[in-house]
Parts: sequence; structure tokens; C-alpha cells
Amino acid sequence: MLLTGCQGPADAPVGSARPASVRPTGYGAQFLGVGECSSFGTTSFTEVPCTSERAAARVAARYDGTVTDGPLCPPTTDFVLHISEQRPRDDEDGDGAIPQGYACMRNLEPPHPGDPGVGGGPRTIPGDCVYDSGDGQVRETACDGSGRRKPRYRITQAVPDRSDCPASTVLYVQLGGQRPVGCARPV
Repeated sequence: MLLTGCQGPADAPVGSARPASVRPTGYGAQFLGVGECSSFGTTSFTEVPCTSERAAARVAARYDGTVTDGPLCPPTTDFVLHISEQRPRDDEDGDGAIPQGYACMRNLEPPHPGDPGVGGGPRTIPGDCVYDSGDGQVRETACDGSGRRKPRYRITQAVPDRSDCPASTVLYVQLGGQRPVGCARPV
């Protein structure tokens, strides 16, 4: 079975995106730079100081380019913000541009859909549960059964190759990264 998630296919060319430019950290040094915070809006997200009462999520990682061409977000990322290239008159560092990129976000407070077993987040990781969604695909769901679909399998570990999974594995799930194979057993 195959898992395709928000991070793109596991065989996407890694390294074709360049890391976001290194600039001083802190609110405004780079639009949604690592460690900075955003608010939740109804149609968009706004960068805000992390001490603001409007702050809702913190940037765990930030990359220029597209998700399909760039590095994976950290395993417990709650959601990914896609940043369109912009050339505003006034920007964060005065160069006249905000490059296309993506920010890997972690909520400041629970819930954390990226945590193992919760049933969300852009990555499927060990501890997560999945169900068969048809056509050789699986989808993540909450391990406690609170999701729309009941869990059928739990990913017990991530390994470099199928042959590294334990004999009790009944399902192989494509995860991506340096350990691209998830070994899953029935729940």
C-alpha cells in the first residue's frame, strides 16, 4: 500500500529547494522565519509577535521553494503554510521580495494533529494509525477511533527498506525521508 501526503511523493527530488536565507531571528526579520509566530485568520495567516494574544502557531522550519521539491517538515509538524512569492513595497528585510516557500508550523497550544496517533498533520510517522482508502492508498486517522474512519493499522516503526521491518508487519506505508518505509501491524 502507498501513502501520499501533503509533503509530496517520497521520490521527489530533495535538495532542489534551497534553505530559507539566513537572517536575524525575531519578529519581522524574515517573513515567518524559524521561531516566529502566526495568527489564525479566516482567509489568511498573519505574522505576529509570539507574545501577542493573537499568536497561534510557531514556525518549526522554513524553506524556500515548493513542498514537493523541498525537504520534509519535522515529524510532529501540525500544518504547513504555503507562502506565495510577493514583491511588496515594504517587506521584512528591505530587499523588496518575499520568496515562495513554506513554513512548517506547530500550534502553540493543543490540539497537535502532528503528534503520533492523533490523526492529522502533514506527515505520517511511527505511532500513527491508518485505514485503507482504496486503490492501494491509506489515510491517517486517530488511533483512539475518534476520527471519521476507524483505524485498521498502526505504524510501529520507520525503516530504510522493507526488509528491515519485523516479521509481524502486515502493511508497508510510504513515509518519505531517510527512513521511507513504515512497518504497520493491525490495530
